[in-house]
Amino acid sequence: MQLRCLAILSLLAFLASGEVTASPIDKVLQLISDLQAKVIKEGEEAHKVFAEYSEWCEDRSRNVGHEIQTGKAQVEELKASIAKEVSDSEALTSKIEELAAGISTDEADLKAAIEIRDKEGTDFAAAEKELMETVSILERAISVLEKEMSKHGASMLQMQNVRSLAQALSALVDAAAISSADASHLTAFVQSSQAAASDDEDMVAELGAPAAAIYEGHSGDIIETLQGLLDKAEVQLNDLRTKETSSKHNFEMLKQSLQDELKFANKDMADTRKGLAASGEAKSTAESDLAMTSKELTSDVDTKAGLHSSCMARAEDYEAEVKSRSEELKALAEAKKVLSETTSGAADVTYSLAQQASLFQVAADSKIASGMDLANLEAVRFVRDLARKQGSSMLAQLAQRMATVIRLGSSGGADPFAKVKGLITDMVAKLEKEAGAEATEKAYCDKELAETGDKKLEKSHEIEKLSTKIDQMSVKSAQLKENVAALNDALAKLAASQAEIDQIRQQEHADFASSKAELEKGLEGIKMGLKILREYYSSADSAAHTTAAGAGTSIIGLLEVVESDFTKGLAGAISAEDAAEAAFEQQTQMNKIEKVSKDKDVEYKTRESTSLDKTVAELSSDRTGVQAELDAVLEYLSKLQERCIAKAETYSERQARREAELAGLKEALQILESETALVQQRARRQRTLRGRAALGQGRLSVRAGSVLG
Repeated sequence: MQLRCLAILSLLAFLASGEVTASPIDKVLQLISDLQAKVIKEGEEAHKVFAEYSEWCEDRSRNVGHEIQTGKAQVEELKASIAKEVSDSEALTSKIEELAAGISTDEADLKAAIEIRDKEGTDFAAAEKELMETVSILERAISVLEKEMSKHGASMLQMQNVRSLAQALSALVDAAAISSADASHLTAFVQSSQAAASDDEDMVAELGAPAAAIYEGHSGDIIETLQGLLDKAEVQLNDLRTKETSSKHNFEMLKQSLQDELKFANKDMADTRKGLAASGEAKSTAESDLAMTSKELTSDVDTKAGLHSSCMARAEDYEAEVKSRSEELKALAEAKKVLSETTSGAADVTYSLAQQASLFQVAADSKIASGMDLANLEAVRFVRDLARKQGSSMLAQLAQRMATVIRLGSSGGADPFAKVKGLITDMVAKLEKEAGAEATEKAYCDKELAETGDKKLEKSHEIEKLSTKIDQMSVKSAQLKENVAALNDALAKLAASQAEIDQIRQQEHADFASSKAELEKGLEGIKMGLKILREYYSSADSAAHTTAAGAGTSIIGLLEVVESDFTKGLAGAISAEDAAEAAFEQQTQMNKIEKVSKDKDVEYKTRESTSLDKTVAELSSDRTGVQAELDAVLEYLSKLQERCIAKAETYSERQARREAELAGLKEALQILESETALVQQRARRQRTLRGRAALGQGRLSVRAGSVLG
């Protein structure tokens, strides 16, 4: 039908031109050839477009696949980074606790060392002052004695007869050589020196050496005695200062060591806290990156699935177009072959110049209505084919209305051409209006779907985080409760063990008290018996009983053995009791320490478990609220999908179909407008040829009618 209409329109235009050099059959064959070239060209262009689209699909699929692989790798890396930061944070927290304990210990040690050093310094100052005073007094006393004895040897004669240092000091006081306070000071120094010397003599006596009198029997040599005291005082002063220097040096080294430890520990503490903060920040960043990467990964997976679907659909459409185009070329080739082989002779006989002129006369008499009708029919055919190709019921109805208008308009005298153009123009306006409305709806759907999808992902992620926290805290709380139960069981066993130990110790002590009383009583009896027997056998009355005396001696020997056994038994019982008491006290103290430790653990873990349960309840409440928000988001998203997605035809498909419909309708309008200009041109030319078509008018009119039919 399409080929026939095109041939008729071309034939009329060809005849109206007045430049007839070939038959209509030749023109038809030319038109078929032109149509074949056009179809082939369209096929080549379609192949080029499809090849570019296929290449784009492959590139896009490959890029999206690479992005998916990269996203999965990034997700795994981020998860590993988060796990590492969690482990690092726990290790750093443990290190901070250890450093805090070490710093506290070092500070306490430093404080104690400073206090001890302050006390040692105070004691040294007092001792140094006292020794320096002693040295000063001795130096003055010696100086005075030397001066006085050199001047007044006779007046100091009494110093030759002193028998002790005390007498010498008293003589010096009487002679006003030293004061009584200085004498008392020297006496105290001498007494302390004598006490130290006495200890040395006891040690020497233990080694077998004789003791020596200190500061006694030095008559006539008081200056040497005082000089000896001075030397001893100076030695003590030097020893005291040396000891003070050593103690001060040791303190400074200890102080420097503790200060260095505190310095490095505080620096390490600051670095560790900085590392902990950096680890927490890195963990937070990784979690944020993980959420974003997971979202992008999900989007890439959806994109790849949608890309595969659209590319496959486009490939199927292209295959259908290729098949349809091949069938059309085959039909055109067959038609061209048939026309070439069967109509060449008939065309030569049928068509001539006069006959062509008569045909134009018929066209002129019909008031150029045939060209208009053919244009209308071509427009109807074009719209009908477009409706069939696009599967549009509206275009099918439009084609039906156009055919009706043409049929009724031709018989009623109205202008069907204008009505057809009006119908097409109205349909174009309607389709453009619907396209605008759908574009607005598409923008709304895209915006709402994107925002709702983000909210869904956000709420789902929040629920996942809350669920993870709840699970972790629930597990930890359960573990703590199990630990508390185990600790309570251990405390119960410890209490039972302590009660058993107490009972055993009471029984042991009771047995010891009974045994001790028996042993002491027996030992006392043995001693009394030995006393009686010894007194008797050592008296004169026992001389007449030689045999009895020998037996008595044996009895005494046996009693002495028994006494020794009783004594050893008593000592052993006492030693065993002391050991048992010490072991009991040690075990009791260990049990007390263990009980206090376990009680503290129970208290801490119970409090922590209670806190975790409270937090779990709060998080569960938060999760319930977030779940309610997510349910609302999902419900709204379902409605959006039902409105925007759940349709047999997507927006892109509707848009493509509508664009094709609009393009087809505009092309139909172009056909009508082009035909209008062509018909007007033919009318002008027909008036010039009217005089030539007088002959054969009736016969050609019949033939023209048959062609138009």
